[in-house]
Order: sequence, then structure tokens, then C-alpha cells
Amino acid sequence: MATIASLTPGTPMEGVFAVRAKERRLARSGKPFLTVTLADATGSIRATIFDEPDFFAGQFDEGDRVQVTGRVSERSGTTEVTLSSVRRVEEPTPDEDLLPRSHREPDELFGFVLHLADEIGHAGLRSLLEGLTGDEKLVRLWTTVPCTRSGHHAYVGGLVEHTVGVASLCQTLTQWHPRLNPDLLLAAGLVHDLGYTRTWRLGATFEMTDEGRLLGHLALSDAIVAEATSRSGLDSDLALALRHAVAWHHGPPANQPPASGSPEALALWRINSLEAGVKSRLEGGGT
Repeated sequence: MATIASLTPGTPMEGVFAVRAKERRLARSGKPFLTVTLADATGSIRATIFDEPDFFAGQFDEGDRVQVTGRVSERSGTTEVTLSSVRRVEEPTPDEDLLPRSHREPDELFGFVLHLADEIGHAGLRSLLEGLTGDEKLVRLWTTVPCTRSGHHAYVGGLVEHTVGVASLCQTLTQWHPRLNPDLLLAAGLVHDLGYTRTWRLGATFEMTDEGRLLGHLALSDAIVAEATSRSGLDSDLALALRHAVAWHHGPPANQPPASGSPEALALWRINSLEAGVKSRLEGGGT
């Protein structure tokens, strides 16, 4: 079967793809048509249904796997597809073949997480990381979920890749600025985005959980870190400093100037922005 990356204008298309978006539109004549974004592990493409769009609109939803047939064409330099048939494909388990994946092996990247965690000298923080990295369910998600659906690290293994990138930069910065608390900043870099493990689930596409939609990954990251600090018995002042850095990793909360944050919180904010922004720019996406 064809993949998105292999589609060539002027050829037929047939295969199973994920539906990332679906929208009913009206032509200038007033006639309806349906636009669909189809995706697999190699990319995504815009597809259009002109014949019986309302019938087909009721046959599938966003997030479904669909079997399609159609024809590939090119318009204004953009490859697109005109579909002649679409039907939902029922699968008992998520089909990761339709999802983009990290070019790096997630399990190997998690080995870097373990190595960086071993660099932490503070007993309380080390215990906290041992608890998190020893949680099999959490690790399975940590090495699987993305950071975003269509921005930076938007692929299977994206979270652990971003984690290693941020934590490595944190470690480098503490060598240049020795007055930073190296254990605190490195620990914060390793745990700052763990909320994504409760934000995303894998289906035919990356689907947001109710927790992710209603609370957001910042609040979920804080909840995971708070639970971990409680279990590890981390000193209350250091636990608060860690949660402060995690809460600030997208910048200071509303009405709080940057100067009100700790040096470690400021460092994590800037490092997170740098790593995500560079990755996004390299891949031509948004943050």
C-alpha cells in the first residue's frame, strides 16, 4: 500500500491512513465538499471529497483509521488527493504504523535519561528520580508519547527526546554558571514535561486526554512532581524549588516578572524554549 511520502501526482491512491482533520466546506457555487487531512508515519496530505460529501462525512470522524481510494494530483505546486471512497477501519489496538516516530530509538534515549539521573548527587533528588524512572507505566508513556500534535517533537518518542535535549543543556549551563544548583536544575530538566504522559494517548493519531484538555501539561507535570516529592520524602524547601522550576518552564505566570523566579527556574524556561524552538525550526513546524 502507498505511503504519504511515496504519493506521486497522476497516480491512483489506496491504503489505510489516519484522519487528523475533517471539515465540510462550500464551493463558490454553494455546493458542499469535504476536506480531510490524511496522515501516516511518513507525513500528511490534504484530500477532498466532491461526490456525496455529506454521506461520507457521516462515515468517519477525526482520529479514525480509514481505508481510502482516490487519485493524486498537483495544484499550485502542492500535492493533494481527490477521494472516491472512504470507510472506517476498526482496529482493536492503536496502529503505530500510522504515527510519525523519532529518528532516535526511544529506549536508547531513555538510557540517557538514566545516565543523567545518575549524575545527580543530592540524595533526595536522586531518590525522587529513581522512583520516577522505576515506574514501568510512567516509563512506557515517557518513551512513547509526543510533546505536541503538530509542533515540536510531534512524534512517537518525542517526549523522551526533548527530555534528554533539555536536561543535557541544563547540565552544560551549570558547568558555565557554577553558582546554579546543578542537582536541582538537572532534576527539573528531567521531569519538567512529565505531564505529557497524562496529556496524550496513542490511537490512529495523537489524541488528547480529558486531563490534558482540561488541565494542561503544566498542571499535570506539577501534580506528578508533587506526588513524587511526597513519596521520596524530599526536603520541603527543595521540593518547592523543584516545583517552582517546573511550573515556570514556559515562563513566569501572569503578572509575575522574570526577576521573581529563581535562577534555576529562569534557566529551565530559557533552555526549554531554546531546545523546542530549534527543533521546531529544523522541522519547519511551530512551537
